[in-house]
Amino acid sequence: MAKQLTTIGFDADDTLWHNERFFVLTQDRFANLLRDHTDPDTLMDRLLTAERRNIPHYGFGIKGFTLSMIETAIDVTNGKVPATVIAEILQAGREMLAHPVELLPQAQTTLEALHGHYTLVLITKGDLLDQERKLAESGLRDLFDAIEIVSDKTPDVYHRLFDAYGDGAARGMMVGNSMKSDVVPMIDAGGWGVHVPHGQTWAIEHAETPDNAPRFKQIDNLSELKQILDQITG
Repeated sequence: MAKQLTTIGFDADDTLWHNERFFVLTQDRFANLLRDHTDPDTLMDRLLTAERRNIPHYGFGIKGFTLSMIETAIDVTNGKVPATVIAEILQAGREMLAHPVELLPQAQTTLEALHGHYTLVLITKGDLLDQERKLAESGLRDLFDAIEIVSDKTPDVYHRLFDAYGDGAARGMMVGNSMKSDVVPMIDAGGWGVHVPHGQTWAIEHAETPDNAPRFKQIDNLSELKQILDQITG
């Protein structure tokens, strides 16, 4: 009898290691730089608008975020932003690209427990160089059978990846902190979507919870994943 589930995909940022906290800290720094021109709430709203507008052009990741901050700074100052502020924004972006990798609790032990029992695939989006750096520094590379850094996560992408590395999305599972990117499109592809909430999640990654979907699961942390797998595989 064929296994009901053979392949598990894992998101990286804020699923296996911390990421959003560095964006939040940089946003605070950005607000301080522009404090004489607008209030923090208005600035963050305009930054988010710029990020949404720029994703199709720059993709996901720190470089696009940095360019969106520069664009927003130009916008809120009516084109009069000092060169020193632009330099500070660029420096903040470079510091984000060099931040240390801090694993989330149970990330390594969970992967070690599943390694060899399932095909494990890291499926992440964002800047290629940054994601490769974080994976190398995480020490988790050898626990994955495949690595995929994609421009976006959609049902079509999940169909392609789980066909390539497993037995199709129907026998696959995606685990991550983003309802919009990790859970909903995987369920739409016919697979299992497991949500692992993170305390800080980018507003663009929010989506309605698919409570009525039979293949939707939610866990508090990665240590609970084995119980979900035992339930599925019987």
